[in-house]
Amino acid sequence: MHDRQVFSKLLGVEPPWEIERVDLRLEEGEVHVFLRHRRGVNWPCPQCGRRCKLHDHQPERSWRHLDVFQYQTILHAEPPRCQCEEHGVQAVSLPWAEKGSRFTALFERWAIMWLQLASQSAVARQLDLSWDEVHGIQQRAVKRGLERRKIESVPVIGIDEKAFRKGQRYLTLVYDHAGSRVLYVADERKESSLQGFWAMLTADQKAGIEAISMDMWDPFINSVKANVPNAEEKIVFDKYHIAGHLGNAVDLVRRGENKALRTGGDDSLVGSKYDWLTNPDNFTAKAWREFTALRTSDLKTARAWALKESAMHLFDYTYEGSARRHFRSWYNWATHSRLKPMISVARMLKRRFENIITYLRHPVTNAISESINSRIQWVKYTARGFRNKGNFMSAIYFHCGGLDLMPKST
Repeated sequence: MHDRQVFSKLLGVEPPWEIERVDLRLEEGEVHVFLRHRRGVNWPCPQCGRRCKLHDHQPERSWRHLDVFQYQTILHAEPPRCQCEEHGVQAVSLPWAEKGSRFTALFERWAIMWLQLASQSAVARQLDLSWDEVHGIQQRAVKRGLERRKIESVPVIGIDEKAFRKGQRYLTLVYDHAGSRVLYVADERKESSLQGFWAMLTADQKAGIEAISMDMWDPFINSVKANVPNAEEKIVFDKYHIAGHLGNAVDLVRRGENKALRTGGDDSLVGSKYDWLTNPDNFTAKAWREFTALRTSDLKTARAWALKESAMHLFDYTYEGSARRHFRSWYNWATHSRLKPMISVARMLKRRFENIITYLRHPVTNAISESINSRIQWVKYTARGFRNKGNFMSAIYFHCGGLDLMPKST
């Protein structure tokens, strides 16, 4: 079989395109395939699809293709331009590559599959590309995916923040609970950070939101109330954030008490920090027995811990009336505990209570964000961190957006 026929089969070259010649450069480790099209072809206008006559050709361009027998394969062609009566002179769409790319669609698909498994630097080494070339492939994939995405109904969403770097630098993320994906990423965590997300939704889609899990962060609360009908009934303050506030209060009590005890030579609380913060369900039987002496003692920290555990029982209730009675009793206990950190948290929870108890109607949390955050942490780790916030946001969409990233290929 003639070499042109062989490469036509290998590369999937179809009429009106055909291989003009093949240059095998063994010393350079490259195969150069030159394409041409048949004469007299009427080309579809990329705007309207109408068949049009050839106008002229652009200068020769080249595209990196999948390797053939471990040789880098480069396609060459002079892209044609057609003359459309309605849209004028237009560059014809090529079957093997997307507009503006220096790689064939099949090569980009291969690179994207690698990028889903490894860092940009590792993929660049593996595919013998520059970092900029790999970054461009990822950026085009995200742009392609966002343009293709159509947001249907999103009955349950989560709103959370993600630290970009140390020093209170945050991103705002919106999650789709059902799809386990990131719908939206924005800079900082201001009220205005969410405006771009609301602009993506129709009025019916906003009204169709049934529940929103989120932290007790006023800018997010204000944005939701300004954009979602009946938001007061739909906001659910995330119970894991609430557990975090209670845990911090317990730790403040422990730190103060530990300092006082150690002054008198008592090391009862030394090394016990994580015992007080661990969920009892996560204790081993042995560790729970060892913790008994501390949690049943008359230490202030033990009382704070008991308050924390009792507060979280609120989420075990089925009926709202019973839950409200439980909270009133707990609040009275907490505010009379003489433990300032616990009193402060109790007052905060009372102010936010109406959107804490909505959990009984909409039992949703930001737990989905934790699984996505683990993926985001992996992305940060493999990239050895991000200096550019825009690149970090793009990487989140790439790995966690559930997007259709692949270019079309023939």
